[in-house]
Amino acid sequence: MTDILTYRLEGSVAVLVLDDGKANVFNDASIGAIHAALDRAEQEAGSVVLIGRPGRFSGGFDLSVMGSDVTSMQALVRSGVELLLRIWEFPRPFLIACTGHAVAAGAMFLLAADYRIGVEGDWSIGLNEVGIGMPLPVLGVELARARLDPRAFTRAALHAELYDGAGAVEAGYLDEAVAPDRLLDRVMEKAAEMAAFAPSGYLPSKQRARHVLSDYVRSTLDEDMGGITQPQG
Repeated sequence: MTDILTYRLEGSVAVLVLDDGKANVFNDASIGAIHAALDRAEQEAGSVVLIGRPGRFSGGFDLSVMGSDVTSMQALVRSGVELLLRIWEFPRPFLIACTGHAVAAGAMFLLAADYRIGVEGDWSIGLNEVGIGMPLPVLGVELARARLDPRAFTRAALHAELYDGAGAVEAGYLDEAVAPDRLLDRVMEKAAEMAAFAPSGYLPSKQRARHVLSDYVRSTLDEDMGGITQPQG
């Protein structure tokens, strides 16, 4: 679809590969490309898989924007929150193949997805915002509360603790961690399995399971974005 994101349909699975050649950051270009891919997937796919570049799923929001003026920074975070809410509520199963490091907004994508398969290894996976002097948005806190093991919640949200592949499974960022040469086969296997879910059962169940978080985040979004400050140091 773009130089940043490619799209292909494999059977009933839409495969989105995000690769900016660097840290796989989220900015206006990558967020827009993912929205466009989701528009297409809603029309033709039974499930969606988002794959990162080798060694790095995502380094989070684009630091060149996050360190610029406050207005641009807050606008980018809002755009990211809106995309994450779309993924959280997406009408078909949304899976992630976590190819390596996933920090800050990259970790939030893991928390918003339905099923997450990563690679074994010494990666950094987690919410590092507090560690760089930036408050977590309400969505980040609530996704962590909803998806992480309760024993890991405080360490993840308030202590900026990062995890390797195995630790990310234990904490709740990932559902599985597999050998690197098994990642794509395993995520496609799971995506095909989940693509068979009948929308008549899947979608209303997802709406019932997830609308409380979505409603709360949307009701607090304006106030929350006004309190988002830039990274320090």
